[in-house]
Amino acid sequence: MFTKRFYRLLFAAWLAVVLSAMTLEPALASFFTPDTNLVVEGIPQIPLSLVERVNRYTEFRSAGLSSWHPTRREMLISTRFGDIAQVHRVRFPLGARQQLTFFSEAPSGATYQPTRGDYFVFSRDVGGNEFSQNYRYDLATGEATLLTDGKSKNSRGIWSRAGDRMAYTSTRRTGKDTDLYLIDPTNPASDRLLAAVEGGGWWPLDWSPDDQKLLVLQYISVNESYLWLFDTSSGEKSLLTPAGAEPVAYEAAIFTRDGRGLYLISDRESEFQRLAFYDLSSGKYTYLTSQIPWDVEDFDLSDNGKVLAFTTNEDGASVLHLLNTETGQELPPPQLPPGQVFRLSWHRNNQDLGFTLMSARSTADVYSLDVTTGKIDRWTESETGGLNTAAFAEAELIRWPSFDQRQISGFLYRPPARFKGKRPVIINIHGGPEAQYRPGFLGRNNFYLDELGVALIFPNVRGSTGYGKSFLKLDNGYLREDSVKDIGALLDWIATQPDLDADRILVTGGSYGGYMSLAVSTHYSDRIRAAIDIVGISNFVTFLERTEGYRRDLRRVEYGDERDPKMREFLLKISPLNNADKIRKPLFVIHGKNDPRVPLNEAEQIVATVRKNGTPVWYLMATDEGHGFAKKKNIDFQFYATVMFIRQFLLNDLPS
Repeated sequence: MFTKRFYRLLFAAWLAVVLSAMTLEPALASFFTPDTNLVVEGIPQIPLSLVERVNRYTEFRSAGLSSWHPTRREMLISTRFGDIAQVHRVRFPLGARQQLTFFSEAPSGATYQPTRGDYFVFSRDVGGNEFSQNYRYDLATGEATLLTDGKSKNSRGIWSRAGDRMAYTSTRRTGKDTDLYLIDPTNPASDRLLAAVEGGGWWPLDWSPDDQKLLVLQYISVNESYLWLFDTSSGEKSLLTPAGAEPVAYEAAIFTRDGRGLYLISDRESEFQRLAFYDLSSGKYTYLTSQIPWDVEDFDLSDNGKVLAFTTNEDGASVLHLLNTETGQELPPPQLPPGQVFRLSWHRNNQDLGFTLMSARSTADVYSLDVTTGKIDRWTESETGGLNTAAFAEAELIRWPSFDQRQISGFLYRPPARFKGKRPVIINIHGGPEAQYRPGFLGRNNFYLDELGVALIFPNVRGSTGYGKSFLKLDNGYLREDSVKDIGALLDWIATQPDLDADRILVTGGSYGGYMSLAVSTHYSDRIRAAIDIVGISNFVTFLERTEGYRRDLRRVEYGDERDPKMREFLLKISPLNNADKIRKPLFVIHGKNDPRVPLNEAEQIVATVRKNGTPVWYLMATDEGHGFAKKKNIDFQFYATVMFIRQFLLNDLPS
């Protein structure tokens, strides 16, 4: 039998628990709880007040053109309403975005069957592992049917002219070679190997008008590639562009409508990528854009072959051109707002040219140009979180001399004038390294400008594309750290600017930019406040040994072959992991568990090593992501934590 004293003690204990819960609950409720898929180490609790403050900057949407319907003036687009982007149908300009797919992993590359449009084919991977599988989506039933083996890495592929087959690549034979396959998507059993190849850089580009030949690109490096023709019955191949004294890069190519030649983009006999016509019978090149001293970057030919649309990359800005293929003359240029133009795609009506457009004050949206009238239609108007984007900062082109007096350029975004005094700076370095920062919509980054008063600089160090093939080669092999010196020179330039604070600088970047952030931390630790490494390389040797087999040789061309003893010694010498004792400023490392490009080990080893120094290290890892975060909930938490990191270590402003 229980005594009264027992019940009094029981009641007192219960009351203490209740009072404790009443005391703790508000405190617990005042912090954001990350999902269990996130591994969070060293990161303080995120106040809900911070989440509420930044959330408007996380609600931007964007839209990209996927495919025109072949017989109707409507299209497939990709946009996000939930956690990931899905395939939507839009039936007319600014029409409702009808969601068609509802997957837990983002589908990509959706393309209509090109003659009837009764189904489309798309790709999807799992958790960012990039081992994409192809599926057929039947519009009548909404069912998706697997077309590939479910295990290997597959490209989404390109349609034959008749619309009865697709050509795509797959690593299923060896795990590293991207062999060529053909399939009728209505009959998965028709899948067959067309040709076995060696290497991971093969891509089908186009079918000949009679579907008897397949035009294929063999990519060796950003400076070297080749064009081949494959017989679509036998798989026999012939080389169209044999090697010469100097390597040549072919960016893209497409058959003329009569099949007698190719339109292609190449840096052959040029510093920049030019548009050319290649005669298949004579092997003669006719260059079409020599008067433009910039790279041609994208193109598409109208269905009747009469108009070639192409874009040029002019100091980071996209310029759209229309070329009359019969006269060789350019048509009057369309009047587009300044920004980035990509994903050019002609409707089969030969009248509507679709594209995606993005600028500093407009998130990516889909447009079309009527080439007969010059009329531009907007097909999507993506939400911007209720923010007035008209006030967002525009990019300012800047240049500075590097250690060898070579001019390096980048883009500077200044915070609003209401922020007085010298402004702290975030240097954000692009990946690749064969990439280029080009002014576009900053999205979440606008928070740093408009709410924290931080200036942003996006440099294009040597090795970036867009400035000619000689510039592109300046960081190869033993020249790797020259690009790091370009950032050192940028630090010098910042110190000369009256409105920028050289004593408050944070460096960040993703992928190769992550390596650059770590390298800057080892070389210039005394000149920065902190660094953020996103899916970056910490040791070139372990990276090259563990990156997926289909891309290993491609990366060796850029970074050097770690199997060569001399190169291995050099790569180990410059790797941030082996210089981690010099990283004395706070570091934030972000990675995805399923990253096939830069394996997770690169993050784990730099975190463990830098922590031994006693240097503060924050670590964020997502178990359902790969080479960068793709799911909104994960991106949002990364953003919350990054704002915390910037406020604490760059601004000395701990959030309450």
